[in-house]
Amino acid sequence: MLVEDLKKIGLEEKEAQLYLCLLELGQANIAQISKKSALKRTTCYDIIESLKEKGLVAGILKKKKPFYFAEDPRKIQQSLDEKKHILANILPQLLSVANFIDKKPKIRYFEGEEGIKEVYRDTLNYPKQETLAWISDEAIDHFDVQWLWDFYVVKRVELKIWQRAISPEVTYMKNVQTFDQKHLRQTRFVSPEKFPFQVEINLYGGANIGIMSFQEKIGLVIESKKIYTTLKSIFEAHWNSLD
Repeated sequence: MLVEDLKKIGLEEKEAQLYLCLLELGQANIAQISKKSALKRTTCYDIIESLKEKGLVAGILKKKKPFYFAEDPRKIQQSLDEKKHILANILPQLLSVANFIDKKPKIRYFEGEEGIKEVYRDTLNYPKQETLAWISDEAIDHFDVQWLWDFYVVKRVELKIWQRAISPEVTYMKNVQTFDQKHLRQTRFVSPEKFPFQVEINLYGGANIGIMSFQEKIGLVIESKKIYTTLKSIFEAHWNSLD
């Protein structure tokens, strides 16, 4: 169990085994270490050198013979703290560099009603932000709208995720609009005859586009800053034209 835990913080399996072995033995020579760990002497030497580089093993000479011992386990915590401190310092620079990389969009595909729910759930990963949505009235007949009101909208409000929605002007959506303030939403309408929305599109998280086709029972999540920015510009132009 301890071996598996040590592997999770960066040690190789044999490194973890040998480190635990030395903790039990205290000071030991290579023969004792080899016998205790059931590893070949040459392997033990290699692993000891690796653990020395990580600051977890040290050596001394006794009567001109090398003995080795495990460093205080609290050094692992100190090492991790130092790495966290270094990462915290360089993270802004790393993110700055990442902004200049032209990445391919990442696309996730979902099937069925449960798949569409996964797209909705993904929007909940960005609390205290705003989502922008082109709403499709096809959800009324081809999706579990009760799940939307009983789970999704409740969670969205709990997470303080505001929404601006452009929706077909149908009776059902006009009734939904009466709850806009309670549901942290603003709704503007378009003619369903002139502008039929056969899929729903959600823009969220600064780089994500969720697309739900209720009648076809498919959902997509596209992660792309460029596509998001372009669609957000189109949404804002559409939104302002409805003011």
